[in-house]
Amino acid sequence: MTLARRRHLVRTRRTVTGLVLVAAISFVAGMTDAVGLLLSGDFVSFMTGNTTRAALFFAEGDYGHALILFLALWVFVIGNALGIILAYTLSSRRTFVVLTGVALTIALAALVPDEGYPRVQFYLIILAMGMINATVEHIEGLPIGLTYITGALSRFGRGIGRWFMGDRNPTGWVIQTVPWTGMACGAVTGAFLTNALGKDALWVVALSIVTVAIATVFLPRPLHLHFQQRIDTGAPRRR
Repeated sequence: MTLARRRHLVRTRRTVTGLVLVAAISFVAGMTDAVGLLLSGDFVSFMTGNTTRAALFFAEGDYGHALILFLALWVFVIGNALGIILAYTLSSRRTFVVLTGVALTIALAALVPDEGYPRVQFYLIILAMGMINATVEHIEGLPIGLTYITGALSRFGRGIGRWFMGDRNPTGWVIQTVPWTGMACGAVTGAFLTNALGKDALWVVALSIVTVAIATVFLPRPLHLHFQQRIDTGAPRRR
């Protein structure tokens, strides 16, 4: 086997593994998204929508709800930052560590009492949705948004446009359908779960995330490192 052929096989294996992982994580993210929306009445990952709704509430004089949604934006940002910190500090098996943190956060949300702390549960779910974005940041250099489906659909649409203009390499944009498909299927599942179980649907979500986390333990260690971007510390690189 030639070196070029071997590199191609390794790259293909990494890509397929990454897509399966993205599909699984997007599915549980979609479940979380639907459950969180049905329980709280507000978006737990769609921060563009929360920004617009916060502005509308502010214009209508509902400053309390506007503040709740503006704070949600920062909780989501903190969740993303926390996911990166967990991925790069606790273990080389980064995907497992981040998913475990997400599952624990969802479990905490499930433990929040029904009365008296409605927004604590809301913010915990948002925190988890921010964290989950740190599990897979790219596949072979192609950016992946696990909860940012608008971005995935935008890249997919631009890819179609490039295809019509003569670009016959569809890999970069076709894979953007994977997170959308996973998210959509997960959202449908989450909606059915919430209608059947109510708040207890969060426990199903947490167990599902744990299942995916355990599955990632069997991935080769280099793959856990490969799916995140490198941290540029400014230090000179060795040649």
